[in-house]
Amino acid sequence: MAPFLVRWAGCSAKLFGLSVGALVLAGCHDAARPAADERRVFRYNQPEALSSLDPAFARNQANSWAVSQLFNGLMELDSTLLPVPALARRYTISPDGRTYNFVLRPGVRFHDSDVFASGKGREVKAADYVYSFKRILDAATASSGGWIFRGKVLEKPDGSISDTAFVAANDSTLRIHLKEPFIPFLGILTMPYAYVVPHEAVEKYGKDFREHPVGTGPFRFKLWDEGNILLYERNPNYWRTDQQGRKLPYLDAVAVSFLPDRKTEFLTFMQGKLDFLSGIRAGSRDLIMHPDGTIRADFQGKFTVQKAPYLNTEYLGFQLDSANLIGEQAVQGRALRDKRVRQALNYALNKPEMLTYLLNRVGHAGTSGFVPTALPSFSEKEVPGYTYQPQKARQLLRAAGYGPQRPLKLRLSTVLERKELGEYMQKQWANVGVQVQIDINQSAAQQDLVDNGRVAFFAKSWLGDYPDAENYLALFYSPNFSPAGPDKTHFKNAAYDKLYDEARRTQDVAKRTALYQAMDRIVVEESPVISLYYDEVVRLTQNNVRGLTPNPMNQLLLERVRKE
Repeated sequence: MAPFLVRWAGCSAKLFGLSVGALVLAGCHDAARPAADERRVFRYNQPEALSSLDPAFARNQANSWAVSQLFNGLMELDSTLLPVPALARRYTISPDGRTYNFVLRPGVRFHDSDVFASGKGREVKAADYVYSFKRILDAATASSGGWIFRGKVLEKPDGSISDTAFVAANDSTLRIHLKEPFIPFLGILTMPYAYVVPHEAVEKYGKDFREHPVGTGPFRFKLWDEGNILLYERNPNYWRTDQQGRKLPYLDAVAVSFLPDRKTEFLTFMQGKLDFLSGIRAGSRDLIMHPDGTIRADFQGKFTVQKAPYLNTEYLGFQLDSANLIGEQAVQGRALRDKRVRQALNYALNKPEMLTYLLNRVGHAGTSGFVPTALPSFSEKEVPGYTYQPQKARQLLRAAGYGPQRPLKLRLSTVLERKELGEYMQKQWANVGVQVQIDINQSAAQQDLVDNGRVAFFAKSWLGDYPDAENYLALFYSPNFSPAGPDKTHFKNAAYDKLYDEARRTQDVAKRTALYQAMDRIVVEESPVISLYYDEVVRLTQNNVRGLTPNPMNQLLLERVRKE
């Protein structure tokens, strides 16, 4: 990237494209603060494409990280993943669990912007939430986030959202009416989709709001040269302070680069030109970690390594619905509808060994159900899963009619980044007499094949939208058949559906946890999926970074981060 000049808070800031794409911010002065220097600029790389700075399109990590610096919602997650008030000062829930009443925090203002008559950001009001929530439900917006409210808030007889689903009782009081209790609803309100936006900015920019965002967050937008750089500056009017009463954020700026190559990204970090990395690929992981996950001596002390449970389950799925399977896929589909075959494929895998040899023990072997370790209902005792038992796998295959004279032949549909994992499993299945061919697809093609039920055996992952086991167990609830819903396997079980309906209405935490575990036991027994491992997030930070802590949602929260 060639050097170019931008305006930074009324002063010039020159950005130099270095050989590895690192960015240096220099020579910026304003009247209110000392000269910006590298110690107050946080630099991270975004290898995946960033498509929008509009919360209505925060469907992936790239977009979510970017918008989370600019916007806030009513609720946020605390360090234990419990939803707590953010722009809401307090809230109440009616005894029947259908009405949520939020009292807003006073004095919160949108960023200064020329969309407002005076150029000064106005105060956020309850009507702004009504507007923001209705906006993501509006077909004209084409938001990917309407699902957070559809089927949950009050509806008209024709299934459309009721005019009284969201009500501004006055400027500081918002009410949300649900059609029936939904216990994880507060968690849903912590998602970027539920961030508040001003109607003035959306009306002025229309679809271009994606590149002209106006929010309430700790940073405000300065520049986005797509594919090259994204710049934010400190919001001087941010509503939050630290425990000593100092205004947040501590940083002056955030600079995001877009290096698509993970090796280049890692080298850039190692050269000190990025402050943070989240997730490290196999080659880099082997470079800095021993197979047991400990840090190699050459890298100890050079940077900080943080590892934490991640709300992501890596799994293999079986398509149990023959409607869209044709030819060879249909033949495989018939074989995989036999539960004994699915169980055998599960027993044939040595998941702890797989984690050691391929993933440097980053993750937890999938020897329980589908719900990952970071959630309270996870329990290997209450939900025992599949351990490595190749002899039992052979017995089940024989009982299903397969053996040396009639070997089971399958094709596993996956993507390039999971090829090594697929080849490892291929060898283990061969050990019990199953012949598996690995089919590598582009990510978009793989998604389309799985969503539309055109492959019988596939690799996928499920990254939680919000921290509640219901979000994982929704993948096996029969009204949620894909492509409209997350049930990719088209699993259907009447007992399971009954438990799911009961759990999402149950307010007693212990009882709901027991219901979640009962549902997860059904998933284990029926085996519509093979839980490979429950992921962990590995973060690398430079040693001078303070206040950046990992969490199971892998959020990037920069308002309390400082560089020394």
